[in-house]
This record gives sequence, C-alpha cells and structure tokens, in this order.
Amino acid sequence: MIALACAATSPLRAQSPAPLRLSFADAVRQATGQSQAVPPSVAIAGFRADEATARVRQTRSGLLPNLSLSGSWLSRTFNTQAQGLSFPGIPKIIGPFDAYDGRVRVTQTLFDFATLGRVSAAKSQASAAGADRSAVIEASAQNVALAYTRATRAQAVVNARQADSALAAELVNLAVAQQQAGVSASIDVTRARTQLAEAAGRLIVASNQRDRARIDLARALGIDPDTPITLTDTLNAQLGAADVPADRSAAIAQGVGARPDLAAELARGAAARTAASAIAAERLPRLELEADYGLSGVALASALSTRQVAVQVTLPILDGFRREGRLAEQQAVVRESDVRARDLREQVSADVDGALLDLRSAVAQQMIATDRLQLAAQEVSEARQRFKAGVAGNIEVINAQSSLLRARDADIDARFAAVTARIALARSVGSARTLH
Repeated sequence: MIALACAATSPLRAQSPAPLRLSFADAVRQATGQSQAVPPSVAIAGFRADEATARVRQTRSGLLPNLSLSGSWLSRTFNTQAQGLSFPGIPKIIGPFDAYDGRVRVTQTLFDFATLGRVSAAKSQASAAGADRSAVIEASAQNVALAYTRATRAQAVVNARQADSALAAELVNLAVAQQQAGVSASIDVTRARTQLAEAAGRLIVASNQRDRARIDLARALGIDPDTPITLTDTLNAQLGAADVPADRSAAIAQGVGARPDLAAELARGAAARTAASAIAAERLPRLELEADYGLSGVALASALSTRQVAVQVTLPILDGFRREGRLAEQQAVVRESDVRARDLREQVSADVDGALLDLRSAVAQQMIATDRLQLAAQEVSEARQRFKAGVAGNIEVINAQSSLLRARDADIDARFAAVTARIALARSVGSARTLH
C-alpha cells in the first residue's frame, strides 16, 4: 500500500512547477510580453491588433481585382402555353435540351473614393488597436510592478515580525533570569511571554499575507499560481526606477507624446474623421470594369467561345437620407473623441503632478521613519539595560518593544509608498515598461 501511494503521488510531484527566481526588472519584462509566458491581457491585446490589421486587408479588397471561375450544365423543358404560345403546330412541351457554359469572370473597381476613405479609416483603426496594445502593456507592467512591490513589502513585514519574535524571546529569557535572581516579579515573565505569543501570532498573519502576495504576483504574470517564486530584490530605495525626466514640464511633455492611451484616442479620432469623409464620398460616382470569357453551347463538342466587356458608372442620388444619418452619427463620434483626447491630455498633467507629490511625501516620510526606527531601537536597548539593572520593571521594555514594532512598520510603509509613487510616475509618462 505504501508503494502504491508513493507511485500515485510521484506524478503529482513531477508535475509541480519549477521554482522561479525573479527580479523586479525580469518581472516587468515578462509583463510586457518579452518572455515565453505572456500575460493573458497582453496576448489578447495582440490578437485584437492582428484583427484590426486583418480588417485593413478586408477593406482594401474593394479596390483589388476579383477573379472567379464558373461552370454549369442545364437540362430543361419549356411549357409553350405558359409563355403565351398556343398556336397550331407548336407543341405544348419543347425539350428537353442541354446547355453547357464555362466562364472566367474578372471585375475591377477603377474609381471609388468611398472605398479609399474606408481603407484609410481601417488603417487608423489598426493604429488605434496597436496603441491600445501598448496601453495594455503599460498597464500590465504597472500591475506586475505593483504586485512585485507588494510581495517585497510582505516579505519585509515577515522579516520585521521575525525580528520582533526574536526580540520577544530574548526578553522572555531576560525576565526569567531576573526572576530567578530575585530582582523582578513573576508578572514580568508573564508580560514577556504574552508579548512573545502576540509576536508569534503577528508572524503567522504576515507569512500568510506574503504567500497571498506571491500568488497575486503569479496571477499578474500569467503563470501557474502554484509556482514557487523567490524574489531577488528587496524593498530598497532603488526599486522602481524608470526612464522619467526629473523636470515636471519635461515629464508632462513626455507623457503627452508617449502615453499610449492618448495615442490610441487620437488614432480613433483620425479613424472617425476618415470614416466620415468616406461616407461623404459615397455621393461621388463609382467606376467599375467587368469582363468575362467562356464557352457555351448545347453540347461540349459544339460549344463556342463568347465574351463580354463592360464599364459601369454608378452615381448614388438618394438612399432615403440614410447616408446623411450615418454621416451625422460619425461626426458625433469625432466630437466625442475630441473631448476624450482633450481630457486625457489634462489627465496626463494630473497624473504627473499627483505622482510627484506622492513621491516627495514618501521621501520625506522615509527620512523620518529611518530616524524613528533608530530612536526606537535605542529606546529598546536602554529599557532593557534598566530592566536588567533592576531599576525598572519590564513594562518599559514592553512599551519600547511596541514602539519599535510601529517604527518598523512605518519604515516599511514609507519605503513601499516611495516605490509605488515611482511606479505611478513612470506610468503617468508612458514609461512603465522601462521600470527596473
């Protein structure tokens, strides 16, 4: 039975994902589709861009030649009376007789401004789809960067809780030693052990949050959530750097020129304008050439060659004002796109300003948190020395320990805020894919 159980579980172990060592820069590159594992959102955006490119070819087909081959065989009888022929000597039924026809047919549009306009509109829509794909890549890079940052923050919290637990264990040993030496009461030992139990509980919660953060990171990357991930970067001051100008005006200018969501909206506006022009061009004449050549006859042996060449001019005059309604609809789409593009330009400035404010605040908070952490560590050291010397109870040590815990959390939060602000700034100027 044991051998059978081992045999049954061995395939499961063989199928478990291999461990993944992942740096912040590697995670961002993978989020942008520069690896074998492409996030689903990026893959879908690529397919939509391919669809838009295929629609350009479909629209262009209206300007290219059409060639077809056809062949038919017909066996038929006629009812002469149904044709109004009821004269003496004319039989009621004529036939049956056979007819054969084989033909090559070619059609070519020579002049059609409406189709030319529709091709230009389709090209603009393809450009918009390409810009949408870039916007999805930017969003994917931002999401993965934030997920990686949250995972490093969770790991930093685990490290802090482990340090808290180690300190609490040291204080328990110190309280026990002081009690055995007769210089402290048993309540000091109880307080120290309570702090140790609380530290163990906080460590369990922090470990769970770290594991959840790594699952979220795996989902953001589009890989198996069961994949063990080892983060090679920590929550440091260099994390989240990107190619972003330091000057506000330069950053806004870069955002207006590089933000893919704005580029996509501008392309959609151009497509709407071109589509409106194509609708208006439907009032112009359309010129087509048609030709066919083939063999026809009542028998294959006696079939004769026939041909036809025709030039057709079509001038639309009135279609029940449907064209005017379509044109009015498209012009409304153009105005709507103009409003969205203007709003996006203003949003670029707002995003840059907000990210710069958050970054300055986070840097200031980080400086304060660093000083606070040093002071809290010093407070713990002095309180422990006073307790060891027997001049104070361990309530001072516990208070200092609580201050150190809060200082560690504040330091982690400040570093996390600085990294997320840098990520937001990179996204605001369209440079999230350069995060490293």
